[in-house]
Amino acid sequence: MISIIDKYISKAFLIYFFAGLLVFVTIFLAVDFMGAFARYEVSIQVLMKYYAYSIPMIIYQLIPVGCLLATVFTLSMFNKNSELIAMFSVGLSLARVSAPMLAIISLISVFSFWMGDYLLPEFSKQKNYVYYVDIKKKPGLYSTVKTDKIWYRSENILFNIKSLNADEKKAYGITLYFFNEDWHLVQLIKANSVDLKGSVWTLKKGQVTLFSKDLDYPVSKPFVSKNIHMNEDVADLEDSSSSGDVMNQEQLKKFIKKNKEAGLDTLRYEVDFHSKYGFAFAAFVMSMIGIPFSVKRQRSGGLFLNIGICMGLAFLYWVLFSSFVTMGKHGLIPPIIAAWGPNVLGILISFILLVRLKQ
Repeated sequence: MISIIDKYISKAFLIYFFAGLLVFVTIFLAVDFMGAFARYEVSIQVLMKYYAYSIPMIIYQLIPVGCLLATVFTLSMFNKNSELIAMFSVGLSLARVSAPMLAIISLISVFSFWMGDYLLPEFSKQKNYVYYVDIKKKPGLYSTVKTDKIWYRSENILFNIKSLNADEKKAYGITLYFFNEDWHLVQLIKANSVDLKGSVWTLKKGQVTLFSKDLDYPVSKPFVSKNIHMNEDVADLEDSSSSGDVMNQEQLKKFIKKNKEAGLDTLRYEVDFHSKYGFAFAAFVMSMIGIPFSVKRQRSGGLFLNIGICMGLAFLYWVLFSSFVTMGKHGLIPPIIAAWGPNVLGILISFILLVRLKQ
């Protein structure tokens, strides 16, 4: 049964959470918008459209920080005003006082996962379209993911790839469709892999098929290695967004399965798949770490100390999470460890700090 104290704690937590989230999102948008306005020669309307599609992603990324800030500020204020002492005097433990906040954070984590799985992929597609078409003026770099392939366009060429390894500048399972000015198919090239070397791509182990009105049937010829020159718009294809950003978990799972069956490298996509689950749990982990720091100092600190604690803990967690994900994508650790390792370490650290706090 929810008590009056639970409602009081929950209300304080939610006020700090939404206030902190609003402040952080506003600061991020203001700073990034001014930088983008100076960097890109586009209208304010285009930038506003781009950032409108970016807001859900920004909120998604800042939810863990908002939960951490709300936890630290709520407990710190209770501690400073001696409300914690009053709660302890009536038999409430620190775990019981924290329970309403952790319950809310658990719900927020579920919402965060839903947001990342269902809402963000659609917004990412729209944001990428505005970025590559309206801002960068390179429509060839805008990719769409359908079934098991990533599709691009460069002038009169349509092509798809099954897997893109941006770090090694390689693509696997590529098919290029060449059209004439009337958009009649004139050439089809398939290759097992391709080295992305600027505007010169080296295709390996493939086949060229020619289509012509003068021929009764298409003519095909295999090749071991073949160089083709691509438009500058897709010369830096490896810089375009990962397909993991525009697929939900079910689509990403199917994408990984089909590419694995084709013998393609799916490591980075597996890390993306597991990290979406791990990141949704980040708010809970960061808040757990923040609890002992919030009650350690009696009647000391202040606003700037609390902000400093939040920023420091958030920075350390992001460094740890980013490092694990990077190691996972380079094959140094398994994908599941890359996604969940920081959370496991964070929970262990929080328990150690809480045990020391009791001592």
